[in-house]
Formats: sequence, structure tokens, C-alpha cells
Amino acid sequence: MTTFNERERGFENKFAYDEELRFKAEARRNRAVAEWAGAKLGLVGDALDAYVKDVRKADLIEKGDDDVFRKVKADLVAKGIAVEDTEIRAVMAESFAKAVSDLESAKG
Repeated sequence: MTTFNERERGFENKFAYDEELRFKAEARRNRAVAEWAGAKLGLVGDALDAYVKDVRKADLIEKGDDDVFRKVKADLVAKGIAVEDTEIRAVMAESFAKAVSDLESAKG
């Protein structure tokens, strides 16, 4: 095998690893964001579990994070809970960063 083929295979493996990591991190982020919003909504037990599933389903609507953001924002607004968009985005970003960190440290 040539050096070029080895490098190409290495890039492909890295890409596959990065995509898997991103998928798992987004799933963990969605759970954390749903738990955060669920606490603000006063959800516990089965209601919270159902809400987590709803948020995860919302992530399948379109590519990117906006579908999750809109779901959480709409649910909070519907209950009369005032939360700034920047706070929701910050929770999403922090949850994603923590998820990536946790997954990478578990790998090692």
C-alpha cells in the first residue's frame, strides 16, 4: 500500500470517528438541554423522560441545532417562562462541549 493510500484511509477513519463522536455528543447534548428545560417546566419522572424523547425527536426535523432550539424555546414560552435566546444557546453549547469532553475521556 502506498503512503497516499495509507493517508487517505487515515483521513477516512478520522472522518468516520468525528462523525460518530458528533452524533453521540449531540444526543447527549439534547438530553442535557431537555433536562435543563424540563426542570424549568417543572417536569419530573415519566413526564421528564417523555420530554427528553420529544426533544430528541425534534432534532431529527432538520439538519443543525435550530430545531432543538425552537422546540425548547416554544415550550418555555408556552408555559410563560421567560428565558433569553442567548441562555438557551449557551446551555446547548456548554452541554455539547461537556458531552464531547466526556466521550473523549471515556475513549482514553
